[in-house]
Amino acid sequence: MSGISMTMILIVMTCLISYQGFNNPNVKYKLAFHPASVREFGEWYRFLSGGFVHSNWSHLLLNMFVLYQFGEFLEVVFTQYIFGETLGRLLYLLFYLSAIVMADIPNYYRHRENSGFSAVGASGAVSAFVFAYVLFQPWSWFIFPPLPAILFGVAYLWYSSYMGKRGGDLIDHSAHFWGALYGVVFMLCVAVFYKPELLGYFIANLLQGPSMPNF
Repeated sequence: MSGISMTMILIVMTCLISYQGFNNPNVKYKLAFHPASVREFGEWYRFLSGGFVHSNWSHLLLNMFVLYQFGEFLEVVFTQYIFGETLGRLLYLLFYLSAIVMADIPNYYRHRENSGFSAVGASGAVSAFVFAYVLFQPWSWFIFPPLPAILFGVAYLWYSSYMGKRGGDLIDHSAHFWGALYGVVFMLCVAVFYKPELLGYFIANLLQGPSMPNF
């Protein structure tokens, strides 16, 4: 893949916008996903802009690290094995941006009359990438926690659901959950409607079963 990757472009853009939000709370407030403002003032852009600002440096760095780790893998899959260079980059970008939006939709309906709720972060899109990766490599091992990807995914969904119900911070744990589900649905739709042989590939990898970690 020639030139700078789409993954790196997204990381740089997110870091620059988040940095502006760190230095200027008004930027973070204006861009955050705030369902009440969407409903009352028609600020629909917040569905997308909230994915480009973060609550703090640790939140940003964690999301960008995960985006780099899994995004680079998926971008290669999209551009070299499924869609080709140009279409692959465009659909990769569409996947990322649509995951931000789709992960926010449940919270919009849940909090559209709650002016005290807002959320920031690329967590929905990052979760979608993680779970798309799980379809391709279900038994590859994570170094931390030391679990195969598919078991990590199940634990991650449970944790996100629990933290989403608990609340108490600006991090949208619910978006983790819905973004993860969207990542699976997106890739299954690609397999069903565009690349049917992917279904066999996903099933074969799943049935292969776990192997010993090779750290």
